[in-house]
Amino acid sequence: MTFFFMALAIFGSAYAFVGLKLSGPHGALGVGVVWGILGLHLVATFVSFAVLRKLGPNPTTTPLFWFVYVGMGLFSFVFTGLVVAELGLLSAKFAGGVDESRRLLLRGVLNWGVLASAGVAGAWGIRNARRRPTVVEVDVPIKNLSPDLEGYRVAQISDLHVGPTIGADFARMVVDTVNGLKPDLVALTGDMVDGSVEHLSSGVAPLADLKATNGVFFVTGNHEYYSGVRAWCGKMADLGARVLLNEHHLIQRGAGRLLIAGVTDLSAGRMVPSHKSDPAAALAGAPEHDVRILLAHQPNSCRAAERHGFDLQLSGHTHGGQMFPWNLLVRFAHVFDRGLHPFGAGWVYVNTGTGYWGPPMRVGVQSEITLLRLVRAA
Repeated sequence: MTFFFMALAIFGSAYAFVGLKLSGPHGALGVGVVWGILGLHLVATFVSFAVLRKLGPNPTTTPLFWFVYVGMGLFSFVFTGLVVAELGLLSAKFAGGVDESRRLLLRGVLNWGVLASAGVAGAWGIRNARRRPTVVEVDVPIKNLSPDLEGYRVAQISDLHVGPTIGADFARMVVDTVNGLKPDLVALTGDMVDGSVEHLSSGVAPLADLKATNGVFFVTGNHEYYSGVRAWCGKMADLGARVLLNEHHLIQRGAGRLLIAGVTDLSAGRMVPSHKSDPAAALAGAPEHDVRILLAHQPNSCRAAERHGFDLQLSGHTHGGQMFPWNLLVRFAHVFDRGLHPFGAGWVYVNTGTGYWGPPMRVGVQSEITLLRLVRAA
């Protein structure tokens, strides 16, 4: 209940700021229109959380989810634009270059500009988020790589987020794209869902058709813990994925031996104590191997994994910020926010997300399916 009131206070303050700036004689819209839209969306947002938990996505509830989540994206753009505009107006006021009447006129012009820009950005963002994810091909140099593992191909799907606005059609598009790459292994690095097994079984069903020479491997993300992690681990196993809960699996190709280890989400121990993320446990009893790869939803897991000598860690979670301006700020919360980075004796790769969370929008950051290829370091 405390979390609910904190969230209501934070969101309410942001909505009030937007309402005050857009309404009134010097705003962009009339008082009734502004506060009516903002009030309706704020109430619908909190209602949608309860509806998602109780009923899940279905033909009746889906319009509500689209109204709420598209509105979230538009609100983010409007809020950001108004903050920037307000800072500009305050600077002009203190500089003394604009008198009060002109400043009020300028506020109205800026408000309309912010609304128009938010509409364009929202439409563009929806188009980007809903289209086929970009295939990003990455070569990962590995020291002393066995010739039999040269060119080994790992396809990574992360943060698919099947749920309120992503269903089976989008999942099918992703599966077909991955299968067309003919990977040796598929890594699902968490946050595949936003909702319960009961409500999303049909949405994730296409994942059963993923094909790879050495199989499909799954590790949990934070959203699996919000959605019933034990049920989802069972469901992913039913779909043909090998679930790695601080565990490993050895893959042999010719004389090359590749160890795939997986840890639970970095926050898992707070929700399910027995699932505390543990890279040491993931390696316990591992047979001899030449290369070790870690699947870990959050890139910050690399700090605990560093001393265990992984050649490559595959992560997601950040979405690369997903949309402006969060794509500029996300790097301050994570050791890496996207792409391939050297770390310790190996590498960390962060997928920007195959789907999206919340607003069905991507602005400034593309969704991706990653195809990583192991190559011998020079």
